[in-house]
Amino acid sequence: MSEHALRPSPISPTVDFSAEGVQHGFLRLPYSRDDSAWGSVMIPLTVVKNGEGPTALLTGGNHGDEYEGPIALFDLARTLKAQDVTGRVIIVPAMNYPAFLAGTRTSPIDRGNMNRSFPGAPDGSVTQKIADYFQRTLLPLADIVLDYHSGGRTLDFLPFCAAHVLPDKAQEAKAFELVRAFGAPWSMKMLEIDAVGMYDTAAEDMGKIFITTELGGGGTATAKSAAIARRGVANVLKAAGILKGALETAQTIWLDMPDGNCFSFAEDGGLIEPVFDLGDDVKSGDLVARIYPIGRTGAQPLEVKAKMDGILTARHFPGLVKSGDCVSVLAAVVV
Repeated sequence: MSEHALRPSPISPTVDFSAEGVQHGFLRLPYSRDDSAWGSVMIPLTVVKNGEGPTALLTGGNHGDEYEGPIALFDLARTLKAQDVTGRVIIVPAMNYPAFLAGTRTSPIDRGNMNRSFPGAPDGSVTQKIADYFQRTLLPLADIVLDYHSGGRTLDFLPFCAAHVLPDKAQEAKAFELVRAFGAPWSMKMLEIDAVGMYDTAAEDMGKIFITTELGGGGTATAKSAAIARRGVANVLKAAGILKGALETAQTIWLDMPDGNCFSFAEDGGLIEPVFDLGDDVKSGDLVARIYPIGRTGAQPLEVKAKMDGILTARHFPGLVKSGDCVSVLAAVVV
């Protein structure tokens, strides 16, 4: 174990995670800055506990420009009653709180991407300190973890709940049971293009049952995506035996991301023209987007073609694209 991992976290909770009932409070992280010499980052959280049972850790705002999770979790935090719970629910609506306040993917303080900062460091940057607290304090308390995502300002997704294919097949099966219970219109067997430093990986390596979402994008939420997020978290808590009541069932279509051919990336920047919309069927070799050079007229557009058959599951959102940006993601329908 490294030297810094032995140091205590500078974060102090204003709640008692073992106390019965409903508590609203903060994770307080000291942060000295120009406008507040002894200031703090105050990350809102709620803990609801009633007797013995499993613990669910529910998080949104891992990236600050993704809003379905914060909507569902701020709402759940104000409405969840202890008498309806068996076990414990820990709700953190905006994990990377500085990024959430700024409406940016990464923290305005240190440019830290929370979902690439694990296991974190108690003596590191603000983002690393938050990640360290989750790694060493909150994740060990949890049995199941639901972390909400959407596409933020740069991507747009079909609304899906997802889990990863894992070496531990029992752990994998439990995760996919909760994906099914979540009840999003689409359910995904997900492939990550870079899992290093992810919250997902940290939770799964501890043996936690971890599920996540992509519920839209474009830097906003819709009535539909917010409703999916709200219904999904209630269903997950009911399926886990934590919340009373019957699941609100919904039809879901299962998708699979089998390999790296799912992804297409821009090799040059410019003005992007999508050729397909989300949910459309795409065949290998089909043109999925054109990227027009914008420095002069008369130049031929760069053509981006599909490398597999599938459903268009995600696409670049802004009208301008940079070299290296993800243009599209395809997934295969599981029959």
